[in-house]
Amino acid sequence: MVGYPPRDLLLKPRFVQANVEAVRRIAETCVGIAALVGFVEPNTEPVGRMLRNAAAFCADGKIQSVHHKSLLPTYDVFDERRYFEPGPDVALVRHGGVEIGVSICEDLWNDEQVVGRRIYTRDPVGQIAAGGARLLINMSASPFVRDKHPFRVRLFGNQARKHRLPILFVNQVGGNDELVFDGASAAINAGGQVVAQAKAFEEDLLRVDLGAPADNRIEPYPESLASVHDALVLGTRDYVRKCGFKRVLLGLSGGVDSAVTAAIATAALGSEAVTGVAMPSRYSSDHSRSDAEVLARNLGIDFRTIPIGPIHEVMEAYLKPHFAGRPTDIAEENIQARIRGVLLMALSNKFGWLLLTTGNKSEIAVGYCTLYGDMCGGLAVIADVPKMMVYALARHINERAGREIVPSGTLTKPPSAELRPDQTDQDSLPPYEVLDEIVERYVTEEQSAEEIVAAGLEAETVRKVVRLVDLSEYKRKQAALGLKVTTRAFGVGRRMPIAARFRY
Repeated sequence: MVGYPPRDLLLKPRFVQANVEAVRRIAETCVGIAALVGFVEPNTEPVGRMLRNAAAFCADGKIQSVHHKSLLPTYDVFDERRYFEPGPDVALVRHGGVEIGVSICEDLWNDEQVVGRRIYTRDPVGQIAAGGARLLINMSASPFVRDKHPFRVRLFGNQARKHRLPILFVNQVGGNDELVFDGASAAINAGGQVVAQAKAFEEDLLRVDLGAPADNRIEPYPESLASVHDALVLGTRDYVRKCGFKRVLLGLSGGVDSAVTAAIATAALGSEAVTGVAMPSRYSSDHSRSDAEVLARNLGIDFRTIPIGPIHEVMEAYLKPHFAGRPTDIAEENIQARIRGVLLMALSNKFGWLLLTTGNKSEIAVGYCTLYGDMCGGLAVIADVPKMMVYALARHINERAGREIVPSGTLTKPPSAELRPDQTDQDSLPPYEVLDEIVERYVTEEQSAEEIVAAGLEAETVRKVVRLVDLSEYKRKQAALGLKVTTRAFGVGRRMPIAARFRY
């Protein structure tokens, strides 16, 4: 009810009080119907944290029972022990002549046969089954990660078979800050088979009859790449709307990153709510300018051009005496990115539009981005999408539309920041196929440089990438919030120090 994760709103007594009052009002309306409502309950015990993560079983106009979450995760994006005291026990509720067990999210994720080891010493589902439950309802806020849903279904199916207990998995749907919740609530019979499943990435009302599975609806879950697209669309839509914005803007470079970001924003908000701005410099190629314009036309979005050449020349002239005796380098290149950031932020401030950043995970990992330049903005839509997946998403967007949205030239030309003559990304970075593999191994799998080299990647390249990932932490701490779609995103789930001298 309060949304998940509420984070430090839980430290505000008025917030907790309002949530308790709300669940009581909901309970009063539950006449002729029963409902389970998630909420935060104050802990009345004299010892322990002040709150419990709870679910109220409401029927006959009142709260009949309250059930507490037992297992409190503290890994990845979760930090529940900061706020909650674990439930002391599990209790069943009897409704319609059936003994029902109620569990909350993590309580169901304690299966060593699927996870590989028992994460917790307690087993709430085992306790519920031993208590005589004939049905288990699990209320979840399970964040989306690519390819997580098949694993989730397998884990829940294993629990159902293990305890010979049908499970109703009810999952949150929507975007809350960097997390996206994919819904896809499901009913799993005692044999571990999915007998009903709600839509993914949108609200849905699913009626289930466990006694007549043939009458139940099973909505297909999107395939892997499509699920990433749908998660980014949902996360963008909810972030923009929940923050009170009506419109977004972004820079259009003619490259694949800005193209995919613009397409996702358009799918999320509609073409009438998106503005793309091309800001060509003297180094911008003709095809980059034309690709940006074609993309905007294909999407039907507002398109504007603001050349930065004259501004760049003035900046260079003012800095020339101060740069005297030093060769041209990245300082001059970054001026262009920062000019673009200033222009986009000016439009954002003037019209109240949210600025979207367009950097991908590969570039953000190694710091191939400019503070106060292309990193300006309020939401980083593809910040957790590796470069090769960005290309795959672009092709998926075209296939999904049945026509060209992202111009073919954008997909075939060498990627370039175009901050100096004939520049390409591979002047500074290894090929993106290689970079993505190193980042995946080093960031997601926590492999050392030695382990990555032993896997067959070139030693000098590995050492360079690992060094850049470590050195770029200060940039990522200043980056816009990014939507999480992989198992390890740069964000609240990865908490690395900046001023650390440890190096591989």
